[in-house]
Amino acid sequence: MASTEKLNIVITGAASGIGYELARRVLTDGHQLLAVDINAEPLTELNRFAKAGQLYCECIDVRDAKHWQLLEQKIPEIWPRLDVVINVAGVIRPGWIHDQVALDVDYHLDINTKGVIFGTQMAAQIMTPQRGGHIINIASLAGIAAVPGISLYSASKFAVRGYSLAVAQELKPHNISVSVVCPDLVDTPMLAEELDWEEETAVAFSGNKILSVDDVCDAILGKVLTDKPLEIMLPNSRGRLAQLSSLLPMVSGSLNNALAKKGQKAQQKIIAERAQETPSNVFSMPPRWLRNYSPTKLLKRKEEPASSKPDKPKHFKT
Repeated sequence: MASTEKLNIVITGAASGIGYELARRVLTDGHQLLAVDINAEPLTELNRFAKAGQLYCECIDVRDAKHWQLLEQKIPEIWPRLDVVINVAGVIRPGWIHDQVALDVDYHLDINTKGVIFGTQMAAQIMTPQRGGHIINIASLAGIAAVPGISLYSASKFAVRGYSLAVAQELKPHNISVSVVCPDLVDTPMLAEELDWEEETAVAFSGNKILSVDDVCDAILGKVLTDKPLEIMLPNSRGRLAQLSSLLPMVSGSLNNALAKKGQKAQQKIIAERAQETPSNVFSMPPRWLRNYSPTKLLKRKEEPASSKPDKPKHFKT
């Protein structure tokens, strides 16, 4: 991290993937951290990297506005100032439109879009009176160029990007910066889910390189945190292609077959490589035969256990 100033930082989705690595680095660099996720147990593992009084954890459902309101009340109790909020929490469930059900729509828009909106609103409520701060929202290149097979994810990230660009203008007079980060495919637990839906996600795998978590964290804790750009695309070359596809959607649509073939080759290579690894590192999604289920059975599969939705936030200091 380029900045030597010690900051008070909130990170959502801090229990895994990009969020967890960001949290680990923030603690290692000596910053104060409020780690947020719906899963409490993985958050406690961050204590390994924290000094006494450096780490606070909140177990909340980012879909629930009331949870965010309680978090807004909590932050002034632990810090005199909120410097940075990084909205990372996100999900994906690939699928063609004729296979998707209402819960799929809610799942993407509630977590990916509403979670970011609520987090941004909370940050603005605290940062506006203090006349400063930085909000970093994670979108995707799929939020710049529409990607078939992950249409709901793409729509949710289009919304994140559009919202971030709009509120950046609203918050600028209050000395609050908003940055939206748009990465290509990243090697996180979400990648395993996408691999188990090869046909639907083929276009998403058509890039020349799958980004590592380190690639994304390097950008966020480097250029984004230091320069506070309005938008950053990772990698930039793929981002320019996404912009061109957005500008000329009819032309880009004609290229989907070629991109899908390229992506399928990449998928097969990754699957072959991971087949040599331990079973726990291969796939986290149910087997492919679940795609042949009827919509009713898919609906049942997509229902989440009640235990994953806490009635109220759980908070603890480590």
